[in-house]
Amino acid sequence: MAGEAMGKSKVLVVGGTGYVGRRIVKASLEQGHETYVLQRPELGLDIEKLQMLLSFKKQGAHLVEASFSDHQSLVDAVKLVDVVICTMSGVHFRSHSLLMQLQLVEAIKVAGNVKRFLPSEFGMDPALMGHALEPGRVTFDDKMTVRKAIEDANIPFTYISANCFAGYFVGNLSQMGTLLPPRDKVILYGDGNVKVVYMDEDDVATYSIKTIDDPRTLNKTVYLRPPENILTQRQLIEKWEKLTGKHLEKSSINEQDFLASMKGLDYAGQVGVGHFYHIFYEGCLTNFEIGEGGEEASALYPEVNYTRMDGYLQVYV
Repeated sequence: MAGEAMGKSKVLVVGGTGYVGRRIVKASLEQGHETYVLQRPELGLDIEKLQMLLSFKKQGAHLVEASFSDHQSLVDAVKLVDVVICTMSGVHFRSHSLLMQLQLVEAIKVAGNVKRFLPSEFGMDPALMGHALEPGRVTFDDKMTVRKAIEDANIPFTYISANCFAGYFVGNLSQMGTLLPPRDKVILYGDGNVKVVYMDEDDVATYSIKTIDDPRTLNKTVYLRPPENILTQRQLIEKWEKLTGKHLEKSSINEQDFLASMKGLDYAGQVGVGHFYHIFYEGCLTNFEIGEGGEEASALYPEVNYTRMDGYLQVYV
C-alpha cells in the first residue's frame, strides 16, 4: 500500500469545507492520496468549518494555512502538492466566488510544479452555454474566464461536468424552492420528457479523484453521465411513485410561463430559473455528443458502482 501511495499524486483541496469540497477531501483520502486542505485565516468564528477541518485532520489530511489576500502563502501551499482541486462556490444562494480562482491560477503559475488543476466546475459545461440566459449566465461566463486564465498559463487541467446534484434535484423530484418530495402534486417542466443526468454527490467526488492521475483525462472535459442515471423528470417521478405506492397529481408548466415566473424573483431565484430552463426544457446536459475534447466518466471507470436514483430516493420514503 505504501508503494502504491507513493505513486499517487498529492492533492490540495481549496474550499474543502464546502458542499462538494468535503466530499472531494473524503474521496481523495479513501483513494490513498496524501491530501492537503487549505485553511484560510478568514475562517474567523465559523466553528462548524473549523470542526470539519479538524475532522479531516483526524482522518489523515494535512491542514495548510493560506489566504487569498496573501499571494505568497498560496504559492507556498501549491508547492506542497502535485494536483490542486478547487471547489469554491458558484451558486448564488450560497456565495458566488468563482473569480477568486484567478488568484489561485496565478499562484499555480508561479509555483510551476502542478501537474493537474481541477477548477470549480462540477455543473453544466460552460463551453456549451454561450447562449445562456441572463442573469444566470454569469456562472458560465465566470467559469470561462477562469478557463481562459488556466489555458493561457499552460496549466494542465481537467474540467468536471457533473450535471444535476441529487441533493438539489432528486429528493424534491426536481421541484424548485424545496429539497423534500412533494406529497400530493408535482409540476412537470413541459412534457417532463427531456433527458437530464442525476448524480449522487459522493460519486461526483469519486469520479473526480479518479481523473487526476489518468493521462486519458489530461486537458479534457470529463462528463459524468452514467447510463442508468440519464433520466427524464417523468422517469424520476415514476421511481418515486413506485417506491411509495402513491400516485402524484401532475400539472405541466410550459416554457413561456416558466420563464415568466422569473419576474419578481430575487437575483438568486432568477439565476435558478434560468439554469432549470436550460436543463429541463433545452436538455443542455444530454443534447450533444461528447467530442474528442471530452471523456465520459462511467466509461473510463466502470469499476465505480455509482448510486442509482431509486436507491438514492429510498431515504426519503
